Amino acid sequence: MESTKSKAHLVIRILQASATLLKSSPILDKSEFVKGQSLRQPSVSIVRCHPNAPSALTVRASSYADELVKTAKTVASPGRGILAMDESNATCGKRLASIGLENTEANRQAYRTLLVSAPGLGEYISGAILFEETLYQSTTDGKKMVDVLVEQNIVPGIKVDKGLVPLPGSNNESWCQGLDGLSSRTAAYYQQGARFAKWRTVVSIPNGPSALAVKEAAWGLARYAAISQDSGLVPIVEPEILLDGEHGIDRTFEVAQKVWAEVFFYLAENNVMFEGILLKPSMVTPGAECKDKATPQQVSDYTLKLLHSRIPPAVPGIMFLSGGQSEVEATLNLNAMNQSANPWHVSFSYARALQNTCLKTWGGRPENVKAAQDALLLRAKANSLAQLGKYTGDGESEEAKKGMFVKGYVY
Repeated sequence: MESTKSKAHLVIRILQASATLLKSSPILDKSEFVKGQSLRQPSVSIVRCHPNAPSALTVRASSYADELVKTAKTVASPGRGILAMDESNATCGKRLASIGLENTEANRQAYRTLLVSAPGLGEYISGAILFEETLYQSTTDGKKMVDVLVEQNIVPGIKVDKGLVPLPGSNNESWCQGLDGLSSRTAAYYQQGARFAKWRTVVSIPNGPSALAVKEAAWGLARYAAISQDSGLVPIVEPEILLDGEHGIDRTFEVAQKVWAEVFFYLAENNVMFEGILLKPSMVTPGAECKDKATPQQVSDYTLKLLHSRIPPAVPGIMFLSGGQSEVEATLNLNAMNQSANPWHVSFSYARALQNTCLKTWGGRPENVKAAQDALLLRAKANSLAQLGKYTGDGESEEAKKGMFVKGYVY
């Protein structure tokens, strides 16, 4: 009980210390995230919640504090969300294989060029998460991918974790590696034009989750977030509750409550500035193999209840992952959550739920590029409308309604 109280008090004091930042920081101008800005030397300032108390809590804020808030606000701007195109080369190869293409750099370049150069994409997409290869890659026309995104008023982001590996001492669970050398990597990514970062770890309900796995996930996310902010990158915090399993929606809710409580405790312990982060949670749904399916309204009710009980309003944006839902299902659920006002920007950070129909329409054929881009824009616009609570679902294709859950999916 004492430990729970201390965690709650710590989070409250962090919020009190940084409550004014969101009001004072405007939207990031696209000229502020162009490639080649000189690296700043981070400075440290101290904010004390109770100046007269000898054991006052201190919150560290680097010289990037204002920029972090601006970047987060820009990504969390009305009617826009994130295009997650940070699949590793191996995963990208699986996507290409599904349309009969070989996994070569040229084919990956062609597909990524198609995505970033879709005309008007920035109207619906505020940020794009890139794999390291893409951050340094040029389009088939010779323009830097980062520059093409900036021209579309899309903030470039970067996947910084090094993937999941088995967690010794757990119930066949995993942990996310990549903290070694992260500081130097994030500094280089900032120099290359990235302005936010992503780190994905997962929690498996069928495998427990064990207290060890939950704590490891939360601690790793918190260390990554602190390091990213020190380098000027807004961290996307993503503890994904996997869809695998036969459990019902109440079990998902119970696990998510524990995970998010642990995550925010360790974020506070690591002096992470809440106004300079974005969250990428799973929606609260039944397990993919559960016989009792949930309606969009049920998903909305459970998910919003979770957010209100665990997520401080200082956080600018909640950018949901699709996690194997169909394109239409992910959009309907997002729309349901935006039928009333929320203290955060509730939006999307979708990969397959934006790209699936686009990829199949392209099929690796140059003559299909425009049709594929139109398919991408259709999905992006649908989710833009859902972020505004105005999506109806009318006229959706059968392809967009197909589920994309893969048991034991490796990203």
